[in-house]
Amino acid sequence: MARALNELRSVAEQSVAQARQAFDGLMSAVHKATTKLEEQAATAQAGAKGAGEKVMSFAERNVAASFDFAERLARAKDVQEMMKLQTEFAQTQMKALGEQARDLGQTVTKTATKSGG
Repeated sequence: MARALNELRSVAEQSVAQARQAFDGLMSAVHKATTKLEEQAATAQAGAKGAGEKVMSFAERNVAASFDFAERLARAKDVQEMMKLQTEFAQTQMKALGEQARDLGQTVTKTATKSGG
């Protein structure tokens, strides 16, 4: 009887040890996954903040350029100068908007790559 009790105790101890080992492995995996998700979220949040700051900077520059254009247009001597200013402004803004879109696209791509998206 004592021998059977010792064997039963041994099996129970092994079962508890295996269960503890499995639980520790599970908790380690959960911890790693949680850490990775937190890192990705932080990267995405930082990227969103950076993109937002870029958009605000672009908007400020575009508004400043529009006011500058309006001032030059108001000082134009004739219709020909007005047309020239309008053409130059349109070309400059199209170039700036293209560069801004490319820059913002690169920022979003970098953020997605860093965050594992």
